[in-house]
Amino acid sequence: MSAAGDDWRPRATRARLVQRAALLARTREFFAARGVLEVDTPMVVNAPVSDVHIHSAAVQLAAAADVQRTPRRHYLHTSPEYAMKRLLAAGSGDIYQICHVVRGFECSRLHNPEFTLIEWYRLGFTLEALMDEVEALVRALLGASAATRTAERLSYREAFRRELGLDPFSAAAAELARAAEPLGFHGDAHTPRDTWLELLMAGCIGPRLGSNALTFVHGYPASQAALARLDPREPRTALRFELYCEGVELANGFHELAAPAEQRARFARDNAERARRGLPMAPLDERLLAALGAGLPDCAGVALGFDRTLMLATGAAEIEEVLAFPTDHA
Repeated sequence: MSAAGDDWRPRATRARLVQRAALLARTREFFAARGVLEVDTPMVVNAPVSDVHIHSAAVQLAAAADVQRTPRRHYLHTSPEYAMKRLLAAGSGDIYQICHVVRGFECSRLHNPEFTLIEWYRLGFTLEALMDEVEALVRALLGASAATRTAERLSYREAFRRELGLDPFSAAAAELARAAEPLGFHGDAHTPRDTWLELLMAGCIGPRLGSNALTFVHGYPASQAALARLDPREPRTALRFELYCEGVELANGFHELAAPAEQRARFARDNAERARRGLPMAPLDERLLAALGAGLPDCAGVALGFDRTLMLATGAAEIEEVLAFPTDHA
């Protein structure tokens, strides 16, 4: 049979699909043992994320009776975060979700536009307690391969100093630009400082982290807080962490921001940056802001990339090896 004739076949082997099912079952057992409720929120949502680095896929839905009208634009969620925070504000208690999400323009060895997230929120947890729980889940999913892995926690500043010899909070923009030269990116005098920092983290520092270890990086710049609170002890930093293993970013966690006015201001700043970059404006999720206004309980939350974790657990070299049908093969 020709190669074209075989194009219907899945990319993942049956053995990998069995491993995938086993790790999904292990995830549910992990949260059931801790009394965390599994929830299921919509994939099609009314508002996209405003983060300039995340691209939401737009969809148009119209009933047959509405064919003469301009259909209202909806979006495929890039994370269940907004909906899960509405549940938290309504009194759900500790919750988790395993779901497919979609992010545009993401396709590489580690990226598929549609992928699986494990996202959860814990009431009353500090960021340190959440890092402990993330480590416990990842070790449970990695199985025997986790036995020899150490765990380390570095501040964002420590990671920059160790890997590049730079202080990310005080280094001049010209120093950051020189450090980024090997990556082939050439900015100018108008390139925002955060662009250099994010480029260096993604291209230089992150790939060096987590060698036979689970490496948590915390204390990100306040300008990269996203939906996290600022650290009251050091307002230049956010209560946010990322987890790296073998140079792969696995998780992103926050001590969640609960102030609606501050969240609205951050959305506005994101849209201003979108305008500067020529990106589409992101309509605000007023339901999320209303939920924050009603009262989000003190909580910490995290999103863990399930497919990437499965790659590490199985020794897969590319994300396609753990997916039945990657997007270009769907």
